[in-house]
Amino acid sequence: MAAVAAEARVFLEVRRRLQSALLILGVPDEGGLPMDVCITPTSLQMKSPGGCTELWLPAGVRLVPSSCRGLRHVAGDGLHLRLQARAEFCTKLISVFNQRSQAQECCTFYCQSCGEIIMRNRKLLRVLPLPHENWGALVDEWCCHPNPFANKPLHPQENDCFTGDCFFLVNLRRDLQQPRPEVAPVETRCLSSENHLKMKPKANTKVICKRCKVMLGETVSSETTKFYMTEIIIQPSERNFPIIPRSQFVQSVIAQCLVELSSARSTFRFTLQGHDGKAYILLWLLNSDTLVIEALESSTSIKKFPLLEDLLKADSSSAWNAVKVLYQPCIKSRNAELASSWESDVSVHSLTLPSATCLELLLILSRSNATLPPSLRCMNSFQASTLSPLSCPHVTWGGGTSEASVGEALAAAFAFSEFRMV
Repeated sequence: MAAVAAEARVFLEVRRRLQSALLILGVPDEGGLPMDVCITPTSLQMKSPGGCTELWLPAGVRLVPSSCRGLRHVAGDGLHLRLQARAEFCTKLISVFNQRSQAQECCTFYCQSCGEIIMRNRKLLRVLPLPHENWGALVDEWCCHPNPFANKPLHPQENDCFTGDCFFLVNLRRDLQQPRPEVAPVETRCLSSENHLKMKPKANTKVICKRCKVMLGETVSSETTKFYMTEIIIQPSERNFPIIPRSQFVQSVIAQCLVELSSARSTFRFTLQGHDGKAYILLWLLNSDTLVIEALESSTSIKKFPLLEDLLKADSSSAWNAVKVLYQPCIKSRNAELASSWESDVSVHSLTLPSATCLELLLILSRSNATLPPSLRCMNSFQASTLSPLSCPHVTWGGGTSEASVGEALAAAFAFSEFRMV
């Protein structure tokens, strides 16, 4: 799609609902000004003494050159200008919630990290969303008699799967005689009757993968297990396990979760906490209609992080749909006061994930923040970042790379979206 002869940066952020775009033209350090900028409805071209950078827009995206306005130079970024854009480059999100069934086909549950089979050939007759966490209080308000569901937890039957905000509840009764994920031994300190500390076994609830030792979920009862969506891939049994980069999978699940919850509950602020109950990240959803298009040489400053290696394979120009968020880390007691105020705010929704996954997500957010133009990295006291949802994989232009196949694998990984609720 593009021929990049210099390290000049072209960054285009398109807002579909607003039909507007922000264009940032970075100036190469060696060349400086002057430079020539040519904007057409389907392409951008920037010529400078250091070379030429050309960027062709994806199909369905058109700019209106005559609408350019607000031209200004921002130190550290380059030239900023705004213009109208017509963007039809939009794919409907594949929801991991309210899943639908097709012919009640058999499914296999895999560990996303290593591909270990967790449950094989499970036929799910019903896939149902769990009610809101405060549903019990609502029942009390509506019923004129005592709550018939009081103290009765919702547990799935053998062929059921219940879906929460970011987890699945499944019944393992049929799998009791088969190899199962390991339950990690846990010990805790407790105060004995003699008023001194003793080691006392605690109920084992953590479920880990036998192969890679990643935490997959927790046991809820003797027959019910909660699997986190960020750790499990559910595939029709006739399909093979899709190899999906870990960071791409995590941000896809989280992005869809935020979009789904904001739409269903008008909630835009989220607290991500680990299974240990500690808050790790404060997230504020800004928008989910952003399309990012840019031409830039791959950064070499983060190659020491294996988790992000898949993000470094993009060509010099790429386009992707993005969910834009603000975030604040809460690790090592950072932002403790803000985290405390959010936890007591009823408009803030809490999401629980394995602690290791929270740290992975924080690394992904930090990496994304570092790739944004400097002027877009902060808003008030928050850091800005983008997450790529499932249906919008990175698309490279310039010679068929494997990114499209990654997108297909991601779509296949959420084959659960094809299930019909019975």
